[in-house]
Amino acid sequence: MADVGDHKESPYSLASHLCNVLSLLSSSPFPSIAAPQNLKKRASVALVIRISPSHSEWPATSSKLIIDLQDFFTQSWVQHGHPEVLFIKRAARKGDRWTSHIALPGGKRDPEDADDLAAAIRETWEEVGLDVSQINPYVLQTGNLPQRVITTNWGKQPLMVLCPYIFLITRHGVPPLKLQPTEVASCHWVPLAELLDARNRTTRQEDVTNRLANQEVGLRRWVAGVMIGKMIFSAVQLKPSESVKCTASPAVKQAGSDNSIPTQMLQRLGLQTGYETEPPLLLWGLTLGVMADFLDLLPPHNAFSLWSYPTFTPWDIRFVIWAMSFRFKRRKASQVQQIRDFRATTEAVEVGLESVSMPSEDKLREAGISGLSTGFAATNNGLTLKSSAVSTMLEGYYDIVRRAMILALVGRTAMATTVASWIIWKIRKRAVANA
Repeated sequence: MADVGDHKESPYSLASHLCNVLSLLSSSPFPSIAAPQNLKKRASVALVIRISPSHSEWPATSSKLIIDLQDFFTQSWVQHGHPEVLFIKRAARKGDRWTSHIALPGGKRDPEDADDLAAAIRETWEEVGLDVSQINPYVLQTGNLPQRVITTNWGKQPLMVLCPYIFLITRHGVPPLKLQPTEVASCHWVPLAELLDARNRTTRQEDVTNRLANQEVGLRRWVAGVMIGKMIFSAVQLKPSESVKCTASPAVKQAGSDNSIPTQMLQRLGLQTGYETEPPLLLWGLTLGVMADFLDLLPPHNAFSLWSYPTFTPWDIRFVIWAMSFRFKRRKASQVQQIRDFRATTEAVEVGLESVSMPSEDKLREAGISGLSTGFAATNNGLTLKSSAVSTMLEGYYDIVRRAMILALVGRTAMATTVASWIIWKIRKRAVANA
């Protein structure tokens, strides 16, 4: 897949593109999707954007109240500023599938929430102390991104419906964030230009054996780990312009208290300091899928190159997956190109937030492991969801991964049996010769 260009977009052009995207999303919101049967869980996240002014174009001390998106982006300090997105690092909690992950503010919808948007507003206030409701005159609600059904067990079991919403802060100088210690370890403002920069692309290795063995600890998980290793996911390394840590969070305490013997020995030898234990901030999995939906709307419109197809660390499993998915990937690339050509010749259609029916189970976009998915393809009054260019890439891929893993493990068994039989034959032959 083609990489995003190595050059960074100039602040002025990026702000202009952002204005166009937010205007489109505000006027043409994505439809709400109904949950599958017996699935009541819904969650909402907030994609919060601010403009960080440049040194040469500083906003006036008394900023006027802006209630219109176009008026906001006509200001000189905004046009020359740097758009940034707010991310959080979740607190470390045992048994939580999202523990210590990089995420957008948000969480589960409660019964008292009026709708999915209300859940996003409430969760953002509770987690980081930022008011993004209509009561705040310095925040504009600028549409949403495609809702998606998050699945587990390799895309077979629906887990929840995720609903992303976008908010724009219209003044410089955001009030100090108030982080919830049990939920958030730190928060980070990351420039959009860094998210679009191909030089920040990397990978993350994730242990998925607890899902395969269906247990957190034990012999089955250990055997699964030895046999399949770890799963490799695409990721983006975040380079924040500003970070805020919650010193009361368990994750922060854990990061700064590595008292293991190897670490102490390295520190005494001068090979490691006490400040080098915190890992890099990696955007991956579900949140990367959400951001890919958004970034794909910005030039150069190829955010699906944010990730490559997940695979495993052992070379034999990787080879079998590559061989079995080669034609599949070429076919998907062709489908994505057709979708992009369709987008280029189709004008946006306003659809409102009416609910669309849930696709059948065989049409669910697979979130697979750790929620790496970007929604589902659907049509409503002739509208093709803009996320389909990205979400199409993974549809059906995990079926190939499952078959490839079985084939690779059968191959290992056959090879081990052949080698063992040969060794036994040689030993017996030598014993007969010496008799």
